[in-house]
This record gives sequence, C-alpha cells and structure tokens, in this order.
Amino acid sequence: MPTIYIDNKPYEVKEKGRNLLDVCLSLGFNLPYFCWHPAMHSVGACRQCAVKMFKDEKDTKGWITMSCMTEAKDGVRISVNDPDAVAFRGQVAEWLMVNHPHDCPICDEGGECHLQDMTVLTGHTYRRYGFKKRTHRNQNLGPFINHEMNRCIQCYRCVRFYRDYAGGRDFNVFGWHDSVYFGRHQDGVLESEFSGNLVEVCPTGVFTDKTLKQHYTRKWDLQTAPSICVHCGLGCNTIPGERYGLLRRVYARFNADINGYFICDRGRYGYEFVNSPKRLRAPLVRDSHGHPKPERREKALKIASDMLKAGKATGIGSPRASVEANFALRELVGADRFVAGVSQRELDLLRSIINVLRGGVRGASLHEVEMSDAVFILGEDPTQSAPMLDLALRQAAIRKPKETAAKIGIPEWHDAAVREVVQLDRGPFFVATPDEIKLDSEATATHRFGPDDIARLGFAVAHELDTAAPAVPELRDTANPIADALKQAKRPIIVSGVSLGSDAIVMAAANVARALTKLNPETRVFFVVPDCNSIGLALMADKGLDAIATESADRLVVLENDLHRRMPSPAIDALFAGTTDVIAIDHLTNTTTAGAHVALPAATFAEQTGTLVNNEGRAQRFVQVFEAPEPVQASWR
Repeated sequence: MPTIYIDNKPYEVKEKGRNLLDVCLSLGFNLPYFCWHPAMHSVGACRQCAVKMFKDEKDTKGWITMSCMTEAKDGVRISVNDPDAVAFRGQVAEWLMVNHPHDCPICDEGGECHLQDMTVLTGHTYRRYGFKKRTHRNQNLGPFINHEMNRCIQCYRCVRFYRDYAGGRDFNVFGWHDSVYFGRHQDGVLESEFSGNLVEVCPTGVFTDKTLKQHYTRKWDLQTAPSICVHCGLGCNTIPGERYGLLRRVYARFNADINGYFICDRGRYGYEFVNSPKRLRAPLVRDSHGHPKPERREKALKIASDMLKAGKATGIGSPRASVEANFALRELVGADRFVAGVSQRELDLLRSIINVLRGGVRGASLHEVEMSDAVFILGEDPTQSAPMLDLALRQAAIRKPKETAAKIGIPEWHDAAVREVVQLDRGPFFVATPDEIKLDSEATATHRFGPDDIARLGFAVAHELDTAAPAVPELRDTANPIADALKQAKRPIIVSGVSLGSDAIVMAAANVARALTKLNPETRVFFVVPDCNSIGLALMADKGLDAIATESADRLVVLENDLHRRMPSPAIDALFAGTTDVIAIDHLTNTTTAGAHVALPAATFAEQTGTLVNNEGRAQRFVQVFEAPEPVQASWR
C-alpha cells in the first residue's frame, strides 16, 4: 500500500487510486473543500483544498497544489498546516464570499451549512469587501426546491449531479466570467426524479427544501433516527426529522451497499402522509345503526378481543407492514389462516423470485448494479418502479467507457478528465419493455415487445449463452448481440421484476443469469418488487387474497392494507358482506377501514421500530423517530 507523508509524518493509504483530499479527510485532517464529493469525485473548481507539496524531505520551499486533483502516490510529501497553504485557503474563502449575502440568520441551510463550516475553518470571520454585490433573479423550480441564487459560490456540484450523475437535461450552468448562473433555461418544475438531492449536494443555501418551509424548524431542533424508505422495495436508508409531533423532512442516510449518498424524490418528499388529516387517530367502532363512532382504546380493544374469541379468524397481512406486525398477526390467527395481503398472482411471483435467489443465482445490491459493465433489462421500467435503480443503472452505463480512461492513466476520481474521455459513449445496455422508458437514453438497443415476447427474448438469450437451454429460433438474430455483450462483460447484470405480472419474465431472467453464471461467476440478477416489505411478507405467507375471496370467513383482521387496491372492489365488497366481523388496523382512513366493524389506529414508520426486508432479501431495521400520541400504537401491539 502507498505511504504518504503529511507534515513529515508517514501515513499508509489503505487502497491505491485515491486523491490526497479523500485520504486526508479519511485520516481526520481538517482540510476544507467545496466542489469535491465522494460520489462525484473531483473537478478542481473551488480551489479550496490547497496544500503545499514538496519534492522530497530536503525540499523546504515546495509549491501549492489542489489536493483533490493530486493522486495519493507512494512517497508523496505534503503539508496541510504550512502557513502558505493556510493563507491561500483563507484567501480563496474570502474570494468566494465576496458576493455572498451573509444572510445566515434567515437562511434555511443555517445550522448544517457546509459553507459556514468551511469559512470558519479557514479563518474567514470578517468581511472586508464593501462594494456593490452581484445579484441574481431566483427561479421557481416547482413545489419541492427553493432557489436562492445569490448564495452561490460556483462549486458546480449541482449541475454535475443533475446532468452528469443523474442524467437530467432541464438544468444547466449559464453565464460568463464572474456571472455564472445555475438553474433552468426558464422557470419550471425540475423534471428529474432525483432533483431533491440538489438540497444535499449544494454546500450553501442556494437549493433548500421547500416542503420544510411549510413547517420550518432549525436543524438542531429536529429529532431524528435511522430509518428505511417505505415507498418502494429497494430499502434505501433515510433520516427522518421530527419536531412537536410533525415529521418535517427526510434526508438520505449513507449506506454503501444500497443508496449511497442519495435518495429519490419519492423517498424524500413522500413523508406528508405521516402528518395527513386523513390519519386514523382514534379507534372507530360501528354502532347499532352501522355508523362508525370514536371509542376509547381500551373499550375498542375489548370489543375486538371478544370478536376474536367468538371463533376462528383469518388474518390478512400487508407488504407495507413490518416483519414484526405480519408475524404477530400470523401468530394470532395461526399460519394456516394467515393470508398475504396481495393477489395470488403477485405472491406467486414474489415466491418465484425468492426461489431463484435461493437456487444459486446471486442477487445484486444497488452498489453492485453501479459497478456492472453490461446491463440487460427484461420487462421493467426502473424509473417508475424503483427510481434509485435508475440512478444506479446510469452509473453502470458508463462503467465500460470508463475503462478507456483507465487505460490511458486517468484515475476514476479525476471526474472532469474521465467525463471528457467518455463523452456520450455508453457500455452494453439492452432494454426489452412494452413501451418507451427513460433509460432508453442510455441503451445500446431497445426492443418493444409484449410480456410473452419479452420472456421469449430472455429464453433466446439464455440459449445463446448455454445451448442446453431451450432454443427460440425466430429471435436468434435479436438475441445474439445481447448474448455476445453479456459474455464479454466482467460484471453483467440482469434486471427484471414483477411489474408486468409475468412469471415467464422472471423465469427468463433467471435462465439468462444461470446460463451466464456458468461462464462468469460475477453475474448478478436484480429483481424489482412493489413494496417495502414484499419479500418479508412472501417469506411467511403461503396463500394470497384470491384464496380468501373464495372461502367463507367469519372474522377478518386486516393489517395496514387497503384491500380495494389489491383486488376488484366487487370481490372485496362481497367478502365483507359475508363476514360477521372485520377488524382493520391502519394509519390512514381508507375504504377498508370505512367498511370495518372495528378500526384501530396504527403508527407509521416514523412512530415505531421494526424490520423490513428489501428486494434482495436484506433485512433492515428502522427506528422510531418520535412517539405517536395515544391511542395510536404500533400495529403489532
């Protein structure tokens, strides 16, 4: 491993190919920076991370260099605390702050502002500049993000994330000389599914959370806890923040294996249901006239208990409820009377995915998707069904072209040079879907088929990889280029899921992965599932809603599930009509709670602690952020 010298002390670098800024920060040195980001790497735009570099131990003069643009090679000697380097960093901070409004007391970023931290770190505590400032007109960027361009220090993080990393095209940098503007060509809603990350990557208060403005509080007043996103099946890690019983915002929580530093806008801004006026805040019990009336918790629980004691009950679980809640319900009614709260078709698909992952085909984490150098999508639109998978696949699309930069000696952290080499080049990326998807922009080739033909294409590719697989002669010419590209890849990935409701597509993806694994053990498969605990539910349920719809049920316990979303309304209405007692447990009022004899209020993800199992079978804990007011409690209770 390389050994570098910082202020004449040796330090071992744990891995090759890192820049000096990255290494210094990991070693605990207080080195200021703005434009560098651990996911987007270096472009050398802000000049804030300057250090003094020396030729050897005899060199006492040295020269100023940017640590983010210098590789941590063996024998490198630098000084972080050299007076010249310290003075240079202080001057840069002062230049950057010349046009800044210094409006910290009214800025939404106050309290967690990277700019505040770095200016104090460099010693810039007094404003000498006394002339007219450059000012800009702010834009309306939609309902999620507030724009205050006058706070900008031109670090370029926003445009680099939005365009280079996330693939957005309606946001850019405009201007010339010292008048640079970051925004849209005109006012309008940002179109990217990841636009909310501008709030986190911006080191100043240019982009702030507009939803937080509606119930603003300073960051140090927020009560937070580690949590898991509940809006799709990927299990992204988040940090919800609460004050005075209101959930105020959700931020990304770093997880190297899943979402990294980012989350999608659905996960960031989809939290308001926790504060919704439609929350079920008190138990409801039907009176003798059939009207739901609020009731004390103790009495409502006694009524529900008497209902269950009167005879056997059937429990309907939920893919959006925790493992603990589903397990508690299964223990209450018995495993033979526990029903997954999804259709039999969806349950069969989920169990097929579990069997594939158990059967020797290796599933992929989102990080492993990013590292893949060949992609084959079968029947999924990741942008809609699992947005962070879209972001990971965009990184996979340029993984192969990045190898060209590596061959000519450009390290991956040198993002500006790597992007210059890559340009619009993309690696092997094949899409087979019924209609156009956003990821078509990254694709080598796209194929528009119905579900059955998508599956047949998958089987055809599997045959080209392994002749033992069944042949599909009429699709051989289409399958050949896909199979050849997958064969040549170092880390191929097959992406599929349940969106089209086709077991044949799932089996086709599994067949491609099995055939490819024989040639390359680094092959991975990635299955998209609909809900945050779909896999956890499928691991403990044997039958779906269709079974209960055809059976008589005297008593039902429905757990966090609006059944009218899962099956046709006439079937659910008929089920309720033939049921003596229905007990519904949920956090929002819906058609199921409205038809229940007893409705019990449940806590949301922010008000309880539990476990969710994501699409790859990874069990993750989410922790209670704040305590729900009585009589609301965790549904398993």
